[in-house]
Amino acid sequence: MATDNDDRLTIIVGLGDTGLSCVRYFTSIGEKIKVVDSREQPPGLLALNELFPDVEYELGEFRLETLLSAKQLVVSPGVSIRGAAISAAIDAGISVTGDIDIFAKQVSAPIIAVTGSNGKSTVVAMLAEILRSSGRKFGLGGNLDGKNFKPALDLLSETSKDLYVLELSSFQLETTEELGAEVATILNLSADHMDRYEGIEDYHQAKQKIFAGSKQIVVNRDDKDSYPPEAADATVWEFGFGRPGVNGLGVLEEGGDKYVAYQFEKIVSVSELKVFGQHNISNVLAAVALAMAVDIDMESIRKAIRAFAGLPHRCQWVAKVDGVDFYNDSKGTNVGATVAAVEGLGEHISGHIVLIAGGQGKGADFSALVPAMNKWGKAIVLLGQDAVEMAGYFDADIQTYFASDMDNAVEIALQQASNGDAVLLSPACASFDMFENFQHRGFSFIESVETLQ
Repeated sequence: MATDNDDRLTIIVGLGDTGLSCVRYFTSIGEKIKVVDSREQPPGLLALNELFPDVEYELGEFRLETLLSAKQLVVSPGVSIRGAAISAAIDAGISVTGDIDIFAKQVSAPIIAVTGSNGKSTVVAMLAEILRSSGRKFGLGGNLDGKNFKPALDLLSETSKDLYVLELSSFQLETTEELGAEVATILNLSADHMDRYEGIEDYHQAKQKIFAGSKQIVVNRDDKDSYPPEAADATVWEFGFGRPGVNGLGVLEEGGDKYVAYQFEKIVSVSELKVFGQHNISNVLAAVALAMAVDIDMESIRKAIRAFAGLPHRCQWVAKVDGVDFYNDSKGTNVGATVAAVEGLGEHISGHIVLIAGGQGKGADFSALVPAMNKWGKAIVLLGQDAVEMAGYFDADIQTYFASDMDNAVEIALQQASNGDAVLLSPACASFDMFENFQHRGFSFIESVETLQ
């Protein structure tokens, strides 16, 4: 263990957005640091050289002797702690932490922590709208994207907050010892990142770390994997479809309409929501439960969820071309997300779905997508690294086409669609084989659609 007079360096592993936030934090407190990255040209290198020219860095394959010289390793979520060099350093007694663990130990304001395979960005965005409506001062960060992205450690340099909302990935939780959240939730669990985990149970165990030290827990009663591993010494809230129970949220049916409800109190009519699909009703229920757990008034909750219109790249309507609607769900980076998008959109439209999918499959089993496409789909257009493997899952009566790039995929999809149908980009795969990230993929889709008009 390191002592107070330990003169060894803190080594930051990974130089992306999170790594840079760690550099900012540790330099602000006068900590001696070094950065290592296995890439020869990591994305944060230019910023590091410009803003922190005195910080030493080492690029290329991790050197065990460097890691063994560390006081501690601060590992970015994009780097597996099971890699040979880091594993060897851990075995040698070098402590490993991450930005979320450091953040949790520094703040005194309550933390609302959200994880899950799907829907977490939407739930966090809904919750943020609720908190704004209530007038609470809050910090928003973690595993977010776009304008909402802020690494957790960057929140420490802001003015004090009433509470913090963190969206957390399994990778961030792996290096978090005890989050100690005021309220925590696993929204749902489906196979994802199987290239980083030995199986679904391994992935589940990483997610479960969100509950460590939590005072309150929100569980999805429709997903057994949402529950903590054992009886928790915490207040438990629940949400799910069907009638709500004690301390629970659910859906009440009355007079032919459906209502989001807490116990027997109707909150809003489902018909008032601007987002559609069963998965989004579930997201609303989760956001309301989290808000109630931190004592947000019901009027602020109602106002915010009625106004919430969804996030970019999540079943986002793009355009109508020749009677065909185009939807961008580029954030559908795993099978569960794409199944939810197909089912939600299928119930919403009069015609059928032409699905554009493919990319880096991350070792996924695509079979869960087959029944959804058999019910709602008429054709699938595949592109990217694992397109051929993905095609092998689909039934013969679902027409399958291969595209060379996004422009080609959009052209083929329009050719296969008819008036009243929808073309849905929901790849069920990561984007890095062809694009910088899922946002870049989504914008590429939008640009391709625009060329059709």
